[in-house]
Amino acid sequence: MSVMISKNVLEFLKTLEKNNNRDWFNDHKSEFKTIQKEIKAFYNQALYDLNRHDSIDKLKLFRIYRDVRFSKNKDPYKINFGGSFHRVKPALRGGYYIHIQPNNESFIATGFWEPASADLLRIRKEFEMDDTEIREIINEPNFRNVWGGFVGDEVKSAPRGFNKNHKAIDLIKKKQYIFIKKYTDNEVLNPNFISEIDIAFKVVRPYFNYMSDVLTTDLNGVSLI
Repeated sequence: MSVMISKNVLEFLKTLEKNNNRDWFNDHKSEFKTIQKEIKAFYNQALYDLNRHDSIDKLKLFRIYRDVRFSKNKDPYKINFGGSFHRVKPALRGGYYIHIQPNNESFIATGFWEPASADLLRIRKEFEMDDTEIREIINEPNFRNVWGGFVGDEVKSAPRGFNKNHKAIDLIKKKQYIFIKKYTDNEVLNPNFISEIDIAFKVVRPYFNYMSDVLTTDLNGVSLI
């Protein structure tokens, strides 16, 4: 039997959203522990599946407790579960993320969320020099069908030092190179959900192979590692 997300997980998060306070949470701590155990099993299965076709350095499961010190929203608890999977550096770049949230707010994500300034410049310079290969990868029909196009922040015109009229400016001006795939609650509760996630993550592999090669070489193709 495959590991799956039960309806109890989504119902707990829905109720938590309506009762986001420490008294309620403490009164339902044992229920949370049961839910947490189920979530850990799901993410660990995703880690196992990923390591069958990729090399993951670590899984980071995010705590349900919110850091409210610098936030106007003082609710003490998140109304979702999230976990990220980091590929083995320095040779392999990029990562995966799974987000479980009720009311059709669940999604998976992959790519480069906050590239270091040096990495961001290297990516932009690569696209400035030649954008052919990256476009072939992200426009491949199956890739496009699963992941769509890039999402994330970008500069309004062009980064400093780049021509705003360059043919690859749509790629160069991005600050994030990520893809997101959303899921409904019914899809999350499907017994095949864990398998569907892994299939989607496999599809992104050519993108990671390309970006890893870019970020481990200089503009002349000489290895940096």
